[in-house]
Amino acid sequence: MTILSFFTRASRAFNGYPASAKLLLLCTLSLSGGGVVAYSEAQVDASKTSVQVNEKDCKKKRVVVLGTGWAGISFLKDLDVSAYDVQVVSPRNYFAFTPLLPSVTCGTVEARSIVEPVRNIIKKRNGEIQFWEAECMKIDAANKKLLCRYTVENNLVGNDEFSLEYDYLVLAVGAQVNTFNTPGVLENCHFLKEVEDAQKIRRTVIDCFEKAVLPGLSEEERRINLHFVIVGGGPTGVEFAAELHDFVQEDLVNLYPSVKDMVKITVIQSGDHILNMFDERISSFAEQKFRRDGIEVQTGSRVISVSDKEITMKLKAKGEICSVPHGLVVWSTGVETRPFVKDFMGQIGQANRRVLATDEWLRVKGCEDVYALGDCATINQRKVMEDIAAIFKAADKDNSGFLTVEEFKDVIDDILERYPQVEHYLKSKHLRDVTDLMKDSEGNDIDEVDIEGFKLALCQADSQVKNLPATAQVAAQQGAYLSKCFNRKSKWKDNPEGPRRFRGSGRHQFHPFQYKHLGQFAPLGGEQAAAELPGDWVSVGRSTQWLWYSVYASKQVSWRTRVLVVSDWTRRFIFGRDSSRI
Repeated sequence: MTILSFFTRASRAFNGYPASAKLLLLCTLSLSGGGVVAYSEAQVDASKTSVQVNEKDCKKKRVVVLGTGWAGISFLKDLDVSAYDVQVVSPRNYFAFTPLLPSVTCGTVEARSIVEPVRNIIKKRNGEIQFWEAECMKIDAANKKLLCRYTVENNLVGNDEFSLEYDYLVLAVGAQVNTFNTPGVLENCHFLKEVEDAQKIRRTVIDCFEKAVLPGLSEEERRINLHFVIVGGGPTGVEFAAELHDFVQEDLVNLYPSVKDMVKITVIQSGDHILNMFDERISSFAEQKFRRDGIEVQTGSRVISVSDKEITMKLKAKGEICSVPHGLVVWSTGVETRPFVKDFMGQIGQANRRVLATDEWLRVKGCEDVYALGDCATINQRKVMEDIAAIFKAADKDNSGFLTVEEFKDVIDDILERYPQVEHYLKSKHLRDVTDLMKDSEGNDIDEVDIEGFKLALCQADSQVKNLPATAQVAAQQGAYLSKCFNRKSKWKDNPEGPRRFRGSGRHQFHPFQYKHLGQFAPLGGEQAAAELPGDWVSVGRSTQWLWYSVYASKQVSWRTRVLVVSDWTRRFIFGRDSSRI
């Protein structure tokens, strides 16, 4: 055998093993005195990455995932891809750690430090996931087809449009900015939803300062150029205002000393307080800190139009309309459904809804084999009073027309799992157990209850039904939950694990999705942050900021981004933020 033929055969065998095994073989050869001292991994055979599906894949159910955000990536990371033909479609070929977007706007971290290429993520799944960088234009629910289009503008040849068939469709496309049809918002405001938005804001902030220091401008013109307005007092708007304040005070005032006293930051909030989804203690602390830092907070103000020179708003308390000149406006007021999702909703009988509705198992209502996660959908929790008669009948085993405490206990676990609002109601009333609801009109314990008494006991529970917030935490948990359901589909088809079906027989195939709130942070600048933690714990101050650092570093999707983000924080501590306009 010649040396050339030996290496040819060895290369073919070598490519069949993972990188760790190749490294072990190299070390063994080197230690044994072999002549192999370097190895360059050969390119994968083009046939392995062919769009054509082989015969084995044809037997698999095809799962098409739309979106590579928190929900989509969380679903893909835990999915058993050997059981499905998995294809992913997204207009962006990376995953972005969106909670750090406000930090990107001011250079606290760099844009590339918070993104991980999708192909890096799916490569770890042995190449069994196919990815197409394209945007879904239309869902054909009746024929289970998707119309997609490559949307990057270039001169490359070939057709930009293609269609995909699916057996299961996972919608994880997020949502778009909600302008509430306010005139001038799309034309004159910046948004903070994507990495490109953060980069654009960063360049515009520097432009405002560079323009303000040019000779020949009046003091009034300089002040207008340096007036930064944030519309929306939610977590994103507040964090951006805090980041911008730190950027100005720690870095830009040293570079532009002539205008350091002309900078103004204003937060406009339609509600009575900023961070109104947090505990009121955090909201109060944030407002006090902003007041100390010189950040103006205008609550009770609704923006009615935005031009390239000024923003017009209505003050709710006085009913007055006033206009304020600006240099930059960042619009951060909420989200709405994407157009192609609205079209899909019209096909399945949800045209009158604002958001796509799913059941508690994340299945889209009115469409078989379609699931929706994250910001693009909301769970339509079933009301306990809709099934109250069926629940009573299932629990009343002896058909006596009365429910004893023991009979009630037999269905308690199924009630709490199927209708989580009942547990929330118990907590709101400081009750330890559902059986504490079995009391007469005077509050005395009773041994049994009839249907009317049962209705009376649970009639207030549905008031605790709440929509989940549009956060990364919710989306990530939904993605992980749905992947577990897909992994267990064949196993639990004949052995369901879910709660009892009160309408019908048997049990539900899976446990319904239950969101577990792990807390939320609100960085407020000046190395201070506020946190709302499980168990009604509230933490504020510098120690909370360091907790924020550790949590956000640990939540990065890869070690690469984890190292990059930590190094960016370290670089900022030592050298400050970069003010280059690139």
